[in-house]
Amino acid sequence: MSPKYILVNEADAVVTITFNRPDALNALTPDLLSETAEALREISGRSDVSVVVLTGAGRAFSAGVDLKALNDLGLDLAEGNVGDNLNNTAREVQTLLETMPQATIAKVNGFCFTGGVELMLACDIIIAAEEAKFGDTHAKLGLRPTWGMTQRLPRRVGMMRARELSFTARTFSGVEAARMGLALEAVPFAELDTFVDQLCAGICQNSAGSIAAYKDLYQAAEDKGISEGLAYEKDTSYVVADVRERMGAFLANLGRARS
Repeated sequence: MSPKYILVNEADAVVTITFNRPDALNALTPDLLSETAEALREISGRSDVSVVVLTGAGRAFSAGVDLKALNDLGLDLAEGNVGDNLNNTAREVQTLLETMPQATIAKVNGFCFTGGVELMLACDIIIAAEEAKFGDTHAKLGLRPTWGMTQRLPRRVGMMRARELSFTARTFSGVEAARMGLALEAVPFAELDTFVDQLCAGICQNSAGSIAAYKDLYQAAEDKGISEGLAYEKDTSYVVADVRERMGAFLANLGRARS
């Protein structure tokens, strides 16, 4: 059965997953998150996919949790927690984005707030439209983060900046997101698709096995101290199936260049 709340499009070795609730600014529900997790699980086992792009339909990447749907559930929010139905599926999406062998790119096309920021932060690379609007609005709503905001955001922007963004709940642009290191680049919205396509093409030229190894090693770099990380890099083995083919082609080209 085709998913109802996301679109999954494939071009060459790139799969794009698009949150598809544009009338609700792609607000997050358990069903949308479950469909996203299911798609990511399937893609993670494919050797013919090198890059996964996560984005949103219409004017938003995601405006965060669907507050109307959350209110309709009648949960006791006295602890500021959005509940296990959302928490468990959101964390599964994040874990898949971080651990799947493919490179993952968040293409932030518009509004990206709170839960949307938390999902975005689990991607390997973030590219934003200059016109995009970001914000961590947990404190404005009387909620507390449960999807890793306090752990991932400081690693991108520094602890003091993360505190400022969360304490003020202010909105900021894609340009500022890039300036503070939250996004790798901010480009005009009209150029966003082309920029991300070119980035994907550059990644797809390289060994999927090498990329998978890099993902694991960079994750270890974030999770471990430098001594433990260096030991992990030294001691961990990977299978890179195309190394002979790639080395052979390089040496053949080198021989032709010298002749």
